[in-house]
Amino acid sequence: MTEHSYSSTHPPLPPTTEDDRVSWLRLLRSRRVGPTTFWRLISEHGSAGAALDALPEVARAAGVDRYEACPIGVVLAEMKAARACGARLVCAGEADYPALLLDLPDAPPALWVTGDHAILRRPMVALVGARNASSLGLRMARSLAVGLGQAGIVVVSGLARGIDAAAHHAALETGTVAVMAGGVDVLYPSENTQLGEDIASSGGARISEQPVGMQPVARHFPTRNRIVSGLARAVVVVEAAGKSGSLITARGALDQGREVLAVPGHPFDARAAGCNMLIRDGARLVRDAADVLEALGPLAEPVQPDLPFAAPVIADPPPERRSLRETAVLHGEILARLGPSPLAEDQLIRDLGGFPAQVAPVLTDLEMDGRIRRQPGGLLSLVDPR
Repeated sequence: MTEHSYSSTHPPLPPTTEDDRVSWLRLLRSRRVGPTTFWRLISEHGSAGAALDALPEVARAAGVDRYEACPIGVVLAEMKAARACGARLVCAGEADYPALLLDLPDAPPALWVTGDHAILRRPMVALVGARNASSLGLRMARSLAVGLGQAGIVVVSGLARGIDAAAHHAALETGTVAVMAGGVDVLYPSENTQLGEDIASSGGARISEQPVGMQPVARHFPTRNRIVSGLARAVVVVEAAGKSGSLITARGALDQGREVLAVPGHPFDARAAGCNMLIRDGARLVRDAADVLEALGPLAEPVQPDLPFAAPVIADPPPERRSLRETAVLHGEILARLGPSPLAEDQLIRDLGGFPAQVAPVLTDLEMDGRIRRQPGGLLSLVDPR
């Protein structure tokens, strides 16, 4: 089939009133509504309020009875807790929302931010690596963070022990952003509590897409990593084993079109295996901050997209009206093409020979029904029936 360009699924404008912001959070916190589904519902219904009204019927069409959207009291309690810890809600399209995040098909619709919100407008580079880092790895992370900071680059990382913590420490004076896996107020691991507080009080920021007060669990870290790489113009892996979260971040960065760089290590050091693999596979080798700056090129500020977002070059046809039998057949074709290994949504649509506007609502139905799962980077996989 001929490929078609189609517009972003982001809304044309951010919420402008307190009621709008409450509606955004209610929709985002509703069961089985992640970032990608949030944007799709907004696109289909025009506003968060209209999407909330339609959500029970959308769920019913997907076979989920007695579905209820997130209660307003839950969101009001979250906003009250945010005020208590000094966090501010920054929504997509607002001036302080990081422009590069809008490149992501699953861009977080809203972020809780504590610290200096203006830092999110500056160019960033992610420094990531092993938690059980070597002495040389920690020294390298500190050296890179200092050099990048002196060049006006904000260092972004995940506040983990090891490389993350070393990079944050070294960039406190020049600016650093910590992306939290849990709530923006939950400083994890506890050994980095003081560091997290110092980041927010020294001109940096802590950010999170999770509700305030949320304790991080394993599934939050991969989704956190997509934000780390999504914020950055480049991702530098300082130390990483052959199978590590840092390599997941690097792969996500490649999917997002970001530059990936790696610090080489001794072949006998398992902590360098991941970096050496990345370099073997084409990542740029890093010796110092100058190598990173060379890879970045001119440091022009990212520009927020013009609002409303661009119209499609070639418009998709309107969604088809299908019979129950035709819908069941399409469900079967989608499920037959998916498995436990993630598949890109655009590839699935090409395989089906359809248009995004025709297939997207069916994918939403299957997601609401718990049959498929969306993963960072616009990927889809089957839900394990067990």
